[in-house]
Amino acid sequence: MAKATAIAEPQSFPESTSEITNSEKFFSFFQRAVTDLTQQINDLGSRGTSGVERADAVDHCQAGIMRLSDAVKDASSIIPAYDQRTYGDAIKALSNKLQESKALFAPRPKFAFKSCGSFAQKKNASALSLSDAAVLADQRRKGAPGYVPGSSAESSLAITPAQLRLPVPKRIDEESSSQPAAVKVDNRDGAHIILRPSAGHATSSGTLSNLRRCMVDMSSPASTDHSLAGLTLRNISDSLVICGHVSGAAHLTNVRNSVIVVASRQFRMHESQGCDVYLLSSGRPIIEDCTDVRFAPLPGLYMREEDHQLENQWREVDDFKWLRNEPSPNWKVLEEQQRVKEEMWRDVIPSGPGADVSDILRAVGLNAV
Repeated sequence: MAKATAIAEPQSFPESTSEITNSEKFFSFFQRAVTDLTQQINDLGSRGTSGVERADAVDHCQAGIMRLSDAVKDASSIIPAYDQRTYGDAIKALSNKLQESKALFAPRPKFAFKSCGSFAQKKNASALSLSDAAVLADQRRKGAPGYVPGSSAESSLAITPAQLRLPVPKRIDEESSSQPAAVKVDNRDGAHIILRPSAGHATSSGTLSNLRRCMVDMSSPASTDHSLAGLTLRNISDSLVICGHVSGAAHLTNVRNSVIVVASRQFRMHESQGCDVYLLSSGRPIIEDCTDVRFAPLPGLYMREEDHQLENQWREVDDFKWLRNEPSPNWKVLEEQQRVKEEMWRDVIPSGPGADVSDILRAVGLNAV
């Protein structure tokens, strides 16, 4: 008999959930746990076909789902009521996914009676898929007090205080992706905005305007090559904007006292001051009518594998309003000891929805907000 493969305990479960003291930390814990359990359920098909190993794996998944359900109950005092319902829907979706996987690998009967029910029956509420749970969370967010519409990319936008964006692959509709809507975020103050470009945005542009004291994260996972075709930033102050990758040009106008992180083919900055720019650019950056701008290379966390082959011209800045032979006084290199540490980009900045915006801004040196 083949030796059964050991089943690893999900790393996302701490020894005790008592160490989770607020809803933001619980969100992060819950998201990691769902990811681990989803992966374990997806891996059931690779288990031995003798039945013993697969049965052990199924039992392990069921135990993990029960532990996650208990964790939600234990943390009920720190989780908003509508988030508790969303977490419950996600747990039901995991249970349903596990049952579907069990049925898929169960021996097929030789004979089966036809069902009298209609194939068009309404979906059972307890059989929500993981993506259904994410949609439900978005609907509840829009009905929550304080929700402010105003983005043309609402379906991809995550804004605090609390909501659930489950880590499930997003299916790209080829027809809708052929002419995707431009990404647009406007008129926000103190918002934490997470916007992940999809493959459909490769031919569309993005515009962020009139933002104050905001944290915007538009970066994509390093394993993907999703980029915007172009990006425009206008009238932004006291904010951190992680622009991700832009296949064309990034244009910035009237950006003040902010930190910008961007990888683009071209970088153009106008009428801006007091900014730190972490940049990857294959072309020479251009500034015009700018003062007190500091440049540094793109943090390693946001580098893709192919980026390492590029000649990054982040420090070859051309000041179009400085025509003298001596160096321009309007920009300088951000010294290494003054740059945001790599562990900050890795551990503090991507805190997820619900993280305190002021804490994130302070972590990148924006202490005046």
